[in-house]
Amino acid sequence: MDITAFIRELLFSHDCVIVPGFGGFVGNYSPARIDKNTATFYPPVKQISFNRNLNHNDGLLIGRISGASGLNYGDARNMVDEFVSGVKKKLERGEKVTFDNIGSFINNQEGNVQFEPDMSVNYHLDSYGLESFQYSPLEEYDIRKRITRHINKEPLKRSSVKKILWRAAVIIPVLAVLAVIPFSRDIFRSKVETTTLNPLVTAELEDNRKAVEETAATVQITPPVSAPPVVEEMHYCLITGSFKLKQNALNQAEMLRKEGFDPEILAAPENFFRVSAVRCKDLNAALDRANTLSTKFPGIWVKKI
Repeated sequence: MDITAFIRELLFSHDCVIVPGFGGFVGNYSPARIDKNTATFYPPVKQISFNRNLNHNDGLLIGRISGASGLNYGDARNMVDEFVSGVKKKLERGEKVTFDNIGSFINNQEGNVQFEPDMSVNYHLDSYGLESFQYSPLEEYDIRKRITRHINKEPLKRSSVKKILWRAAVIIPVLAVLAVIPFSRDIFRSKVETTTLNPLVTAELEDNRKAVEETAATVQITPPVSAPPVVEEMHYCLITGSFKLKQNALNQAEMLRKEGFDPEILAAPENFFRVSAVRCKDLNAALDRANTLSTKFPGIWVKKI
């Protein structure tokens, strides 16, 4: 049975998918970029690489096959072993093996497996529907060619002087009259008209108007307080084993703690328990640490959380 469909499905939601006995596919994030030479925009992408040292069974792939096909865990494991055996035989015969939408494998002259990823597929879910596109660069703008306003330095004509003096003669008296008139708040206050001769009605309207004015003078608008943005921090855990029984995970965590590590037990799909030896903030640092510890812990792999 071809299990590459399950591998593709898991690559969308996991940074590392291990094929037991063959190797692991690792997803590496690359941000959006611009190629200035071709004026092309490229969206974020998760590029797939292959590490043949990550061949330990972490339970992820076999558990997914078992859950989707209805087979028990042992039969699903046998199915993966048969698939891996067939791939290795083709490579030994010098044939090229292709995993659809993932990449191709071939043995080089030294007898080592060489992986060529399929660059046309993007396994980054946030880039779904985004494609690369080209843009036309803006035309060159020369600031020296900007438009300038030329000031007319010719003397004022006699007719213009007469118009200015006439306007001043009209405006100055008006300003003098306005300065003499005292300002009162009652001029700009709307009047309340009543059509009744009952003095109690007039007093009630006046009291209501004063209450409204006093209330409006004391109301203050408090600007909303914006909450600080929440920044998510990604970590990369070095998984040394995946167990169906929690007690087995606890035993390995205790062994790691005695050797100076700070282990964690993480919940995994299909009710598995993964044991993390240490956390790293950088993917490359986590991969280097995994290669260093692979001799002591065969099959160690990286999980992003």
